[in-house]
Amino acid sequence: MAAAMELRCWGGDWGLPSVHTDSLVVLAYAKFSGTKLTVSPVDWTWKTLTASVPELVCGESVVQEPTQILNFLRKQRLNADYELTARQGADTMAYIALLEEKLRPALLHTFWVDAENYSNLTRPWFASRSPFPLNFFLPSRLAHIALARILVTKGEGLLHRISEVEGKIYSDAKECLNLLSYRLGTANYFFDNSPTSLDAFVFGFLAPLHKADFTSSPLQSHLRQLDNLTRFCDNILAAHFNADKPCPLPPAMETMDANLQKLTQLVNKESNLIEKMDDNLRSSPQHKPHRPDPKSSLSSSKSSTPA
Repeated sequence: MAAAMELRCWGGDWGLPSVHTDSLVVLAYAKFSGTKLTVSPVDWTWKTLTASVPELVCGESVVQEPTQILNFLRKQRLNADYELTARQGADTMAYIALLEEKLRPALLHTFWVDAENYSNLTRPWFASRSPFPLNFFLPSRLAHIALARILVTKGEGLLHRISEVEGKIYSDAKECLNLLSYRLGTANYFFDNSPTSLDAFVFGFLAPLHKADFTSSPLQSHLRQLDNLTRFCDNILAAHFNADKPCPLPPAMETMDANLQKLTQLVNKESNLIEKMDDNLRSSPQHKPHRPDPKSSLSSSKSSTPA
């Protein structure tokens, strides 16, 4: 009897089973290959800091990273690519490499580096899914990791400023989206009528960008102009997931006291306000300690002394 499989990942929102790209890749491939998984969101647990998600646990085996997890599932005869030709297999590897090189940096920038998106969407979401006191520093830690990964992926040193590579990041990402749209055409999936690992990767990369509630995102606007790609994401959600029921919440969260939730939200808001005040004080030229002139004080005291 095969050992039960547990997938640890970030939970869902925005009509998605998970908001995390790599977690979505594995969840989609599991659906395509008929893999039975017990999904365990790391939300509201200390695993948000210690776990490397997605993480597949099967018996004594613990596997991380989407590519490694998919290879592990194939060894268990859970293969969504078994009907692919050698040429299609090579194309799959090429397109996945394209996603990693061209699209991932722009996704990381959109969610974690863009100041408006980070402040209004990404930071509040991950802070609200992290236990106290991790909610204070986990989002900023993830943002620093994302920034470092962008600079490494684009071949720039960590001492370079992100503004120096922003233009290249987004032009590459839009080119990648255009190539994917052209390759998909009017088909439901990238190879024939059955979803494969390439469909899982494309879905994992595009679905969060498509569904996230950004105030403004040029990359999201570009994606939504490519109707076949947004339809591709919607069709997979409708056919393989229940978009109204993301990953179930941990039992502890279901019974969490409402007052504690409100307190956590209030603390987060106060923390943001304090950070903004500190930034304003540091940047203000008038923020300098006043030191009285000893000579002025001496002369003033003499003039006020009665004769």
